[in-house]
Amino acid sequence: MEVFPEKGSYHRSNLKGILDSFRPDFEKIERVLNRHFASHIPFINEISQYILFAGGKRLRPLLTVCAARLLGRDDEDVFNLSAVPEYLHAASLLHDDVVDGGVMRRGRSPAYKIWGNKATVLVGDFLYAKALNLASRFDDIRIAKAIADTVALMSEGEILQLLQVETPSFDEKTYLEIINKKTASLISVSCKIGALFAGAGKSEVQALSDYGLYLGQAFQMIDDILDYTADTSELGKAIGTDLAEGKITLPLVVAIEKASSREKVMLSKLLRGGNISEKKLVWVKDLLVDTGGLDYTHRRAKALIDMACKGLEIFAPVETKDLLHDLAWFVLERRK
Repeated sequence: MEVFPEKGSYHRSNLKGILDSFRPDFEKIERVLNRHFASHIPFINEISQYILFAGGKRLRPLLTVCAARLLGRDDEDVFNLSAVPEYLHAASLLHDDVVDGGVMRRGRSPAYKIWGNKATVLVGDFLYAKALNLASRFDDIRIAKAIADTVALMSEGEILQLLQVETPSFDEKTYLEIINKKTASLISVSCKIGALFAGAGKSEVQALSDYGLYLGQAFQMIDDILDYTADTSELGKAIGTDLAEGKITLPLVVAIEKASSREKVMLSKLLRGGNISEKKLVWVKDLLVDTGGLDYTHRRAKALIDMACKGLEIFAPVETKDLLHDLAWFVLERRK
């Protein structure tokens, strides 16, 4: 397996400016997102704009562009296609905040707290429909099917997570099933549709789909860590949000397995309790450190990044391949 240095100057310097190297792509992506989402109903546009242009990373559309570019396709239609996963992502955020009762999204109030649950859910539905409509315009049933299948997976993931809040199952297998459906499936399909659009062969489509899947799993695991270690102003949401919402994350899975009986009881109560005081949050973070939950999660994420990069070896050594390697390591090292 190809090994990437964690502290090499080349690696670090690349990570520091990786997003800057994609600036022209981000500018095109913003223009495309503005072009396709509009409704003739201003109220829908207001809520759509609120979630779409609130400072998201644009990782998913960027992966669509890079996957197509890696295979030699780099034109305006690639950027039009890249709007599809971002609309899906925005729709899922609107729905998730209603389901989870989130208090902050990207550093500000979630849409449902401003416009109410009904309007927020319906605009989420509108963005899902926009994504599916746009995906169907490219005369490739494989792209439309991949997107439709992913919407179903994301919905299943959200339902599984909801069930876990009611009756928690503290095992890594269940955790992985949830994040594969809820998070990794969309990042994977972002790569897959770019590859399909560029006319990739079966092995190339699979390699890029797997790259996205491993990247998506690692992305969620880093999110799990940041929920306890990030700065609120950087992260854009309150620290300890997953704990307060009763979500089972990988650091907690490890902690539950290794904690004492008394600690298990305390953790279970906190997961069911809702509001978490700063003192209790510090206790949980200390427990995650002591049980190795945070370290284990980071090691698992790093192994997944290794696997994602390893899968790109079938492609010729071009600049886009190097950038995909760097983008994967950026996901591992990000702070928000």
